[in-house]
Amino acid sequence: MTDTSVRPAPQTWLIRPREAFTAEALRTRLIGTIQSWRDYPPSLRLWFWLIPAITAVIGGILRFVRLGDPHSLVFDETYYVKDAYSFLVSGYERSWPDKANDAFNAGNPNVLLNSPEYVVHPPVGKWMIAFGMWLFGSDNSFGWRFSAALTGTLSIFLVALIALKLFRSHILGAVAGLLLAVDGHHLVMSRTSLLDIFLMFWLLAAFGALLMDRDDGRRRLAARLAALAGGAKDGRPTAVHLASGPWLGFRWWRLAAGVCLGLAVGTKWSALFFVVAFGLMTVFWDMSARRIAGIRSWPSAGIIKDGIPAFFTMIPAATAVYLSTWTGWFLSNDAYYRHWADTNPSATWGWIPGPLRSLAYYHVQAYNFHQGLSSPHPYSASPWTWLVMGRPTSFYYESPKPGTPGCDLPNCTSAILSVGNPVVWWGATIALFVVLFWWAGRRDWRAGAILAGVAAGYLPWFMYPERTMFYFYALSFEPFLVLALVYGLGLVLGRSGAPPWRRRSGLYLVGLVVVLAVLLSAFFYPVWTAEVISYQDWRMRMWMPSWI
Repeated sequence: MTDTSVRPAPQTWLIRPREAFTAEALRTRLIGTIQSWRDYPPSLRLWFWLIPAITAVIGGILRFVRLGDPHSLVFDETYYVKDAYSFLVSGYERSWPDKANDAFNAGNPNVLLNSPEYVVHPPVGKWMIAFGMWLFGSDNSFGWRFSAALTGTLSIFLVALIALKLFRSHILGAVAGLLLAVDGHHLVMSRTSLLDIFLMFWLLAAFGALLMDRDDGRRRLAARLAALAGGAKDGRPTAVHLASGPWLGFRWWRLAAGVCLGLAVGTKWSALFFVVAFGLMTVFWDMSARRIAGIRSWPSAGIIKDGIPAFFTMIPAATAVYLSTWTGWFLSNDAYYRHWADTNPSATWGWIPGPLRSLAYYHVQAYNFHQGLSSPHPYSASPWTWLVMGRPTSFYYESPKPGTPGCDLPNCTSAILSVGNPVVWWGATIALFVVLFWWAGRRDWRAGAILAGVAAGYLPWFMYPERTMFYFYALSFEPFLVLALVYGLGLVLGRSGAPPWRRRSGLYLVGLVVVLAVLLSAFFYPVWTAEVISYQDWRMRMWMPSWI
């Protein structure tokens, strides 16, 4: 397949002034020669959609086959699956009696108590889990995990599309989708109903929407500058027009990004760091567009004409969506802290409606809980260890007795370990340094976008060194790690215009990395999916003592 590489196509830097401000010239300067999937040759247009679909199908097979195993709540499913069932029944979280897990595992979830439960995570992820339970029943593990598997599969489709958009390479788009599809960390989180897979999905969707907005904004800038130039005798915008450039109007893709970010924050509050990072990123993109287009005061114009409208598009949308996710809590009479304001009048804040003041108090208490969460846990992992998978989380471990189904040996093991594919994670860790160098040295906006996603999901955790943290928190930025690795592989692959021997050798190396990743996934798959294997086979897959 012909494609471009990570690097942008060469530009024609010398152009007549009259021709420089035509719509076509501006679009080429701002976006490039390939501005949408329709600009590919006819033979490649279909593959633009087939590649994400094929990688998603591969990932979906890995995620849905034996999704119901084990037939019991594992790790933190004990919280989120039961909360999801409570949502289906009452619209808010209710308490459970002792040994509720036994009843749930036996297919009898209807043992809820009438008292509300104190929880510290917003509702979106639990509502998404509840959707699968509504479709397939609350009495079986497939229903508990359906939404997680579907969301994980859709995220593979999104990553492949985003890679195609970023790198304009069918090869690299396929590599990105396939690497995420076969990665064990993403696979485990797609097969268990925790909140992080839903958080990752909405963050990825927001990033994709902002990518679409980047091109849409540049098309608008090109069209409006070209219109100004067309009205001038010399075919160029006037000095007044070029001082700050035109307003670009309402940006619908930014509204979509705001909705996705609101849903992400409604899943876990750690998404707030992405709101900041993505907001700054999209404004920097607009500043760069105005600079390239020839706007003289591009920094101030980017802030005033792009940044302020972006804020008042994305933030109100995200806030409204976030508040709407608490609808079940608002409509209830018995949810936790629902009527706190009624019994705690305030002379200072009394003008705020009682339900909102009660919700604000709830948030303060939940924030204090998160700040003080320092209970020791055998699988807690410092962020320093995440990229090298120093302490993955064990979700499930059992030693089936000889004679049980699948166990024909004296010692058998069935386990779920959230360890990633070493090729993907260790390769991405190395690639991050390459991406950082390319961003600092070449100002490649794609490298900056990838780094923004990694930084927003990773760096904030270092501010809370005393807090109990887990390796699976890294799922929020894992797609950006995959994109970092693909960025590095794109440099190995080389440009489409490189000599045939260079492209061929680069393709062989990229293919070797992908084949190694697939082979390692086949090797680790049993300990990602609770297959029954011998104890010796399980130990063979524990490459580090800290994985046990």
